[in-house]
Amino acid sequence: MADAYLTTSDVAVFNKVDMDLMVSDVLNDAPLLRALAARTVRGNSFVYSKETVAPSVGFRAVNDGIENTKGTRQKVTVSLGVLDASFAVDIAAAQSDERGEDHLMGVEALAHLKQAMREVEEQLLNGTVGNQAADAFDGFADQTNLDELADDQVVDAGGTAANTGSSVYLIRAGELDVQVLWGQSGEINIGDRQIVERDGATGRFPAYYHPILGWCGVKIGSVHSVVRIANLTEDSGATLDDDLIYDALAVFPTSRQPTHIAMNRRSLKQLRKSRTATNATGTPAPRPTDVDGIPIVPTDSISSTEALLS
Repeated sequence: MADAYLTTSDVAVFNKVDMDLMVSDVLNDAPLLRALAARTVRGNSFVYSKETVAPSVGFRAVNDGIENTKGTRQKVTVSLGVLDASFAVDIAAAQSDERGEDHLMGVEALAHLKQAMREVEEQLLNGTVGNQAADAFDGFADQTNLDELADDQVVDAGGTAANTGSSVYLIRAGELDVQVLWGQSGEINIGDRQIVERDGATGRFPAYYHPILGWCGVKIGSVHSVVRIANLTEDSGATLDDDLIYDALAVFPTSRQPTHIAMNRRSLKQLRKSRTATNATGTPAPRPTDVDGIPIVPTDSISSTEALLS
């Protein structure tokens, strides 16, 4: 039976209950973020120890010893990024809603929070490489064991068409591996509504302003927590299939298999086509939902225009 871990829906909270928002409501456009393990952090940074080399042990002869070699661990500090979903609405626009100002402000809050969660998911996968959010936190694509073809945790799909690349990430989520971190004890702070002045094209106007702030990051507990299939393209022989996924699975230690496989819609389409092509009956394969029992999480947060790894 698979382990069950707390997720973002369990640990992140809004401080405003009068806006009638649930964290689960704003995760609809961030399916991977919804699925991954999560934990709270008291402040705005998190320090953990990451195993890089296992200790050595062995058998010995009676009355003789063996050399003790300790494992190697690396101290990692994750600086959480400020997630800002604040927004302002012209008072005149708010008053024009036939269901009232509160309804319009609630709709806007939900839209901004949903986009904020999508932004967290994009940052988690693409990091500062693909998401260009330099003030956020490092994601998978920033990791030094996932950013070059020569890395042990990277499987090369072989695509060569520039800027048409994509990646598939096999992820082991859990307390010792990948966890989404929510700072300030998991609180996403929705401040009181304020009236402020905003600049328009020809003058200033009054607006309702809602500050919404949170802190988030990601913990990657081990070099064995994530494996990347890179350079997936539309080139012949460089599309996603089960063979590539099993190549990536073989990189994980037997005792530390992945819990999720994240891919975009193009990769999911390619995987289905590969299964149809190898189907003895010629019947179109159903939409893939897992590989060997490991769930596939389709997400739009992985692009199909990545720069190819070299």
